[in-house]
Amino acid sequence: MRERMLAGDLYLAEDPELGELLHRASGLMDAYNANPLPAADERRRLLTELLGEIGEGTEIRPPLRVDYGGQIRIGARCFANFGLVALDVAAITIGDDVQIGANVQLLTPTHPIEPVLRRQKWEAARPITIGDNVWLGSGVIVLPGVTIGENTVVGAGAVVTKDLPANVVAVGNPARVVREIDPDAPVTDPRAG
Repeated sequence: MRERMLAGDLYLAEDPELGELLHRASGLMDAYNANPLPAADERRRLLTELLGEIGEGTEIRPPLRVDYGGQIRIGARCFANFGLVALDVAAITIGDDVQIGANVQLLTPTHPIEPVLRRQKWEAARPITIGDNVWLGSGVIVLPGVTIGENTVVGAGAVVTKDLPANVVAVGNPARVVREIDPDAPVTDPRAG
């Protein structure tokens, strides 16, 4: 079942091997979430053990919830605020310099539309990819199979159901592009009133 899951095929989550992986991830999550914020070295060690990859200078504030952890790759200098849910039945790839607001959900699992297959507990998943320098506002939900291009900003509470291109601002449910961003625009000093 693990091979089927990793291939994106229908699989049964009640498989014993998958159960062991879930149990392992659960123990690491519990230890991570129980550590107070000042225990940075121990939190980093737990994240390194839990996740497939975590870049230098990346911070994730607890609580963090994952399915397996090993299919999550997070780049360098990222920040995820409290309450990230990253269900990694399929791969979740997060680029460098990504900002993730509180209570964001990255959801790769899918379930069959056919009632018989759903009743039999079959499920599948599709990967999520977040490009470099993306900002996901608080409460954003990213659905299975979505790719978000670099420099894109997704407004708080948006539900991303389809791919978003690079260099845009998207808001709403479902998320829709409301403007473009010029990545080469001159930088203004935010301190200049």
